[in-house]
Amino acid sequence: MHASRLFVAALTWLLAAACVSRPTAPSAASVSTRPSPDPERYRQDVDSFAIRDASRPLPVSGIVFVGSSIFRLWSTLTDQMAPLPVLNRAFGGSQTPDQLYFFDRTVARYRPRVIVYYCGSNDLNEGTSAPRIAENVQAFARRAHAELPAARLVFTSVLRAPQKRARWSGVDSVNAAVKAWVASDTLASYVDLNPAVFDANGAPRLD
Repeated sequence: MHASRLFVAALTWLLAAACVSRPTAPSAASVSTRPSPDPERYRQDVDSFAIRDASRPLPVSGIVFVGSSIFRLWSTLTDQMAPLPVLNRAFGGSQTPDQLYFFDRTVARYRPRVIVYYCGSNDLNEGTSAPRIAENVQAFARRAHAELPAARLVFTSVLRAPQKRARWSGVDSVNAAVKAWVASDTLASYVDLNPAVFDANGAPRLD
């Protein structure tokens, strides 16, 4: 089976399991929001979500995908995840502070039972340190636990994109940090995407 299909199958199984699993949320810690220099540059993208919402019924207790262009450009998401009730609210170019800044409009308003998150690679492009990125991702988790205490979270690894080879050490550091604290969060899971985009010899699958 094609690697990407394996990933979709695995993620679909995980999301289906998450939809019926409702463990107790951990205690909410203080929530830190550190917006990037100009989060308002994404205001038009986020406004477009509200326009689309007004023209069609929304999933009830569904699965919201949030993050940057890796998810935003996933045009077949709804078809590949069917019959799961998914909603894509990613916006391209975004960084981890932007996900916090727009949390109410891209996540909380939908009251999802599962949140799937991909973000961090654009932060690395801007020179943000791996510890700070991991801290922002964890702040997102705390925010979600505080406002949506029954929701499950699925954090996906930052991809080792071939054009960003010089930053792979930072990618690995972010992924290791997120994976480590997710292991202690009863409402969160971690999915490593990188095995699906590399071949058996460790070379990037450009397809």
